[in-house]
Amino acid sequence: MTKLKSIRPAFLKPGDTIGIIAPARKISEQELLPSIKTLQTWGLKVKLGKHIYSSYHQFAGTDDLRRSDLQTMLDDIEVKAIFSARGGYGTLRIIDAIDLTSFINHAKWITGYSDVTVLHSHIHTHTGIETLHSTMPINFENDSESLELLRKSLFGEELNYTYSAHQLNREGEAEGTLVGGNLSLLYALASTPSDIDTKGKILFLEDLDEYLYHIDRMMMQLKRSGKLAGLKGLVIGSFSEMKDNKVPFGKTAEEIIIDSVKEYKYPVSFSFPAGHGEKNYPLFFGRTAKLAVSKTASLNFF
Repeated sequence: MTKLKSIRPAFLKPGDTIGIIAPARKISEQELLPSIKTLQTWGLKVKLGKHIYSSYHQFAGTDDLRRSDLQTMLDDIEVKAIFSARGGYGTLRIIDAIDLTSFINHAKWITGYSDVTVLHSHIHTHTGIETLHSTMPINFENDSESLELLRKSLFGEELNYTYSAHQLNREGEAEGTLVGGNLSLLYALASTPSDIDTKGKILFLEDLDEYLYHIDRMMMQLKRSGKLAGLKGLVIGSFSEMKDNKVPFGKTAEEIIIDSVKEYKYPVSFSFPAGHGEKNYPLFFGRTAKLAVSKTASLNFF
């Protein structure tokens, strides 16, 4: 696979226009209004997708409507960042119909997590443009610290982290491009045009509401496909609300993960405050990062 040159979109400034779309699960005006007001207090102009409040079963409109809103925002050169209103499921159904030509020529920030992993992975694979794994408008009121860090990252302020150690951490230092996202989505993207190349990179993983045996199955898929062998480092966020069967699987999600990489030598850091937990610190995907794991862990961007 050809290595793409990293491209960093311009950071935001007061007066810029940002777009909000719903490429997956539906959202109501009442749910979105507080976040619109928050973005306006940052000095930003907010443009909504034409079909953002549409409803088709669990989706925010049909595939065609959601695709149209995403394509329109990608093509709109006045829009400097695109926020996915919420996650859920649905971006996978429209990604193959998306044209990135204008987006490549006029790079802008793509923000979000969970289902937005589809966009992060697809964009990293095809363009090299940096994206931002972060909280989304539906979650803006969940944690003020995560929200403020999102503002700082979008406006170009320094983003470096030091966080608590974990008993399963594996010490060491690594430097490489940060990629990843939601484990279930990365699993679903395997062998598709949106599949990421992890060789020589630092991989971030998080997930929600999965059976432990399925975490094991997904990690085994990553391992058997070679995605774990060539890593520079592994960063694990929150694995929230894990489920088990009547006959216990016998390991936590974290124990499953460390077992799946036991023969490799790179550093592994658990408990990074990002994902579906209370904290969701932003991460620059597609940017070079340095991971250092010792008594504490740190993740710094360049």
